[in-house]
Amino acid sequence: MRIFLFLVFALPLPAADKPNILFILADDLGINDLSCEGSTFQETPNIDAIAKSGMRFTNGYSTCQVCSPSRASIMSGQYPARIGITDWIGAATGTNWKRNDRILPPVNGAQLPAKITTVAEALKSGGYRTFFAGKWHLGGEGSGPEDHGFEVNKGGYHSGSPRGGYFSPFNNPKLDDGPAGEVLPIRLAKETNNFISQQKSKKPFFAFLSFYSVHGPIQTSPDLWEKYRKKATAAGLVKERFKNDRTLPVRQVQDCPIYGGMMESMDNAVGLVMNKIKELGLADNTIVIFTSDNGGVSSGDAFATSCLPLRGGKGRQWEGGIRQPYYIVAPGVTKPGSTSSQFATGTDFYPTLLELAGLEQLPTHHVDGISLVPALKGGHSGRVLYWHYPHYGNQGGEPSGIIRDGDHKLIRYYEDGHEELYNVKTDIGETKDLAPENPDLVKKLSAELSAHLTEVGAKIPKPDPRFDAEKKEQQIKSLHTRKKAQLEKQHANFLQPYYKPNNTWWGALRAKD
Repeated sequence: MRIFLFLVFALPLPAADKPNILFILADDLGINDLSCEGSTFQETPNIDAIAKSGMRFTNGYSTCQVCSPSRASIMSGQYPARIGITDWIGAATGTNWKRNDRILPPVNGAQLPAKITTVAEALKSGGYRTFFAGKWHLGGEGSGPEDHGFEVNKGGYHSGSPRGGYFSPFNNPKLDDGPAGEVLPIRLAKETNNFISQQKSKKPFFAFLSFYSVHGPIQTSPDLWEKYRKKATAAGLVKERFKNDRTLPVRQVQDCPIYGGMMESMDNAVGLVMNKIKELGLADNTIVIFTSDNGGVSSGDAFATSCLPLRGGKGRQWEGGIRQPYYIVAPGVTKPGSTSSQFATGTDFYPTLLELAGLEQLPTHHVDGISLVPALKGGHSGRVLYWHYPHYGNQGGEPSGIIRDGDHKLIRYYEDGHEELYNVKTDIGETKDLAPENPDLVKKLSAELSAHLTEVGAKIPKPDPRFDAEKKEQQIKSLHTRKKAQLEKQHANFLQPYYKPNNTWWGALRAKD
């Protein structure tokens, strides 16, 4: 009698069966800017539809509270400290840091390292056509999207903000100007649609739509400003919009009509791309991801939104700076309207997409990420998340390391080494420091954080001998009084019926969504 032994191997999917991928990344968008997450001011029906069509991760995070590091993590599947990019590329470090602060920010990487095999390169090797549109901010010439696996690049270069603003002329060396007043997010959506429409071969596509929105400068059209001015007025205007929180005033109210208009323009752009996918009959074979690179700007920059009930915002060490909208639609895998409490972060997109595409994992590259496919199918696994931001930002954030393990989050402050402990499940606003009454838990989490920082080769900042404590106290006092008064006046003025930023509204008078 003969015995036949059959070995079954998981073969890669044929190109024709691989899913298309649309990755949408917003800039400086806080999770609570979205109406599906609770905003009653901003209107985001198209992004809401993505959240409702697939799985919404209720513990979704970026790997940093500012842009370049979190973007590097999405591309690499690695934590910022391991890559060496821990602040936005171009920020001053060492003695070039001229502000009066207690420590010197350590060296920061100037570009995404060439040795890293990015998710775009991995997908391209697996048979995907690759496309990038919008903000890059991971290096200039020699380290642009084209150098890291993207065959087509529309608008991605070294700049972290739209140099020409949100209306054409764009002043962007990687994006031709459109008609005078053309809206930037709409233009990026149209470029994405052109790419998707041209994919007539059997090759699947990976389209990465990386909005500059809603990063400053905040700009909108007069009609959208008027819409949101009326909405804010009808809801009842407040007398005070800002509250001092340690280093800076922080916005407590969502009622900025300029920002509301920006949000709507970006949401309209998302709708254009989603409608194109449906029009082409690709919806049943296209993975869609939506997330943001860091929290909303509630302090610093344009002070444009509120992240409440989360504390802080962009640049800050609290949940407002790092907790993100994190939505994945994977046809045949995710159930519409599903949620997961699985801890998920920017490093996880890479291995997740490889698995969904039927490609081999590259664990030596996406070393800090895990595939979320089990979670997309309803599973759950325990894990610990880490952050390392040894810098000062424009938004008042303090240099810190963070660990989240279970319901607890420990923050270590690099200025003086003290640590805070919060239960972010029961205290989402991080109002009560539990460290004094939980010394054993603090010791345990602190040891875990230290071990992680050592393992990834994190650069720890050193004291700045130039620091003047008395002068710093006066500077903080001025920010809490003069700066706050200035902000209250400026943001109240945005809502006056006579408000006009300039004669052309940044060229928006010619703009049409």
